[in-house]
Amino acid sequence: MTATPGLGTPRLASPELLRSVFRRHAAGVAVITAPGEPGPVGFTATSLTSVSAEPPMLSFGIGTGASSWPAVSRAGHVGVHILGEHQRELAATFARSGADRFGPPTVWREGPEGVPVLDGVLAWLACRVVARVPAGDHRLVLAEVVAGDPAGAGRPLLYHQGRFTALRD
Repeated sequence: MTATPGLGTPRLASPELLRSVFRRHAAGVAVITAPGEPGPVGFTATSLTSVSAEPPMLSFGIGTGASSWPAVSRAGHVGVHILGEHQRELAATFARSGADRFGPPTVWREGPEGVPVLDGVLAWLACRVVARVPAGDHRLVLAEVVAGDPAGAGRPLLYHQGRFTALRD
């Protein structure tokens, strides 16, 4: 391995290297929801990606050890919510292990295809799961959009350097 001029000494691949590099990558914040037994499940995701415009398709990653994985592994449809900068607490709630994610103060309703839809988000989509692709200790979920609403007000919430933050002008 050779050093790149102007940069530090390269490190061998490891989980910590990947985490360190991605802390420098600003990402939008989404919450993924799914119907489940005995109630809905959800988690905060920064891995949301647009995959295809025709048909409209997206992807997100979920760890197979996540509490939401059993429901997502069986769900035919999921909800995808783009959070606004005013929703840091909501993002933290859905990221926290053991939290009552759908209890107060979370406001939600059943949306198209039975997916839980969160109120007050910048935008949301209901999506049909078309594939769950193994990727290490995660699954990459591919989902086709079936309905949604892009009309929420506000600016997007970001995740950077291990914390939720907002855009700066």
